[in-house]
Amino acid sequence: MWTQGLVILHYAVALAVSVRVLLRPRLEPTVRLSWILVIELVPLIGIITYILFGEIRMRGAEVETMANVRSRLSGLWKPSPETVRTPGEPEAPVIAANRATTGFSAVTGNCATLLPEDDSAMDALVAAIDSAQQHVHLLFYIWLDDTSGRKVAEAAIRAAGRGVKVRAIIDAYGSRAFGRSDCWHRLRQSGAECVEALPLGLPVIGGLFQRMDLRNHRKIVVIDHVLGFTGSRNCSDKAFAVKPRFAPWIDILLRIEGPVVRQMQAVFLQDWMSYTGEDLGDILVMAPPVCEPGEIAQVVATGPDDRQGSVADCMATMVYAARRKLVITTPYYVPDAALDVAIRSAARRGVDVTMILPERNDSLVVQASSEGYYYGLVSAGVKLKLFRGGLLHSKIITADGCMAMIGSANMDRRSFELNYEMNMLFVDHALTQALDARQQTYIDRAERITLGEIRGWSLWRRLRNNLLALATPIL
Repeated sequence: MWTQGLVILHYAVALAVSVRVLLRPRLEPTVRLSWILVIELVPLIGIITYILFGEIRMRGAEVETMANVRSRLSGLWKPSPETVRTPGEPEAPVIAANRATTGFSAVTGNCATLLPEDDSAMDALVAAIDSAQQHVHLLFYIWLDDTSGRKVAEAAIRAAGRGVKVRAIIDAYGSRAFGRSDCWHRLRQSGAECVEALPLGLPVIGGLFQRMDLRNHRKIVVIDHVLGFTGSRNCSDKAFAVKPRFAPWIDILLRIEGPVVRQMQAVFLQDWMSYTGEDLGDILVMAPPVCEPGEIAQVVATGPDDRQGSVADCMATMVYAARRKLVITTPYYVPDAALDVAIRSAARRGVDVTMILPERNDSLVVQASSEGYYYGLVSAGVKLKLFRGGLLHSKIITADGCMAMIGSANMDRRSFELNYEMNMLFVDHALTQALDARQQTYIDRAERITLGEIRGWSLWRRLRNNLLALATPIL
């Protein structure tokens, strides 16, 4: 009798949770359907999974703090009138979508330099820290205690020793080993202020109040308010010691000067002030010098606490803006439906679309989910290239040789909905051509996959891939 009671109780709870899914605002129909299927078809586990991971829960006080910080900073990051650029075609809709998502205007007078692919890229960062006179702001999702990670830490320690204000943020999960390392301890001892973002807290119990898998995935360095570094690269060696069997990890890193550095600074300060309560808004009063000639740039910063839009919306708008050529590099392709449709539509309307993905991914689930999209992409006319020289970790979109977006965001729902990310849009022929040249080196180390190869996959592989692709709305 009690067994019958438990079954009835289970189905009553499952029904109640399903009703909650149906009543949630701003949820795509495919996401609702996927969660209801999981809840109803996987007894108990489906309910627990939804409770822990089905909603983007954040503590109300933290959300309010972040909103207050954005309000405090929003009037300070406004650009000087002479640096605001009235967009032309084809960048106008892309700039508008970016501004609607994060509030930053496109500014001109910037200079961005693409650094080498190898570990010498980190030497440029170290040299910049060694030249700092006022402050060094560092934010990395992953900071490793390896050669590159220690070089950057030692430079920050030297900077703190000569009186430069050093502030460092690491993600509590992504840099969990570094947070316990002697290197991080010595950085603290040097006088640098160090913060671990989004601490994990108590498992299960903490998950009832806030999602446990929210992460700060950004990569930002700002020095003296005039020089910035960003891209896909974490603070680590190319060999990436924590996952050596997937190495080398292939990334990009840009050195940036000009008014857009103020926007990078604003994103760092949003995080710092939200985590510490320290008001550093007055730093934004300083205006970085204009580079001549300069390029147009715009920051796109997103996070789960402020869901007015998504970086996926910005990416899709850029894809639709392409007229002749589109080159996309991403390590993880688990998109929302709108972005996937945009890419396939671009190829169908005659745009030369090339996508470069790693042949082997560090996540089997993500790789299988991505493969579930291959047939649709290739049949639409997308040239799909699989990189064979390690784990391709760069995140790049270039359009028509004149417009580029780079940064920390992958083309997956984690980046779109759960992570704090920062991308940057550049409108400049020289930089876009440099990024296209870098992507060509990826193509040279990749093999094109054909419909024949996809059709030749085993029944089990196709079944696995397509089943996981169905589940992508909740991955």
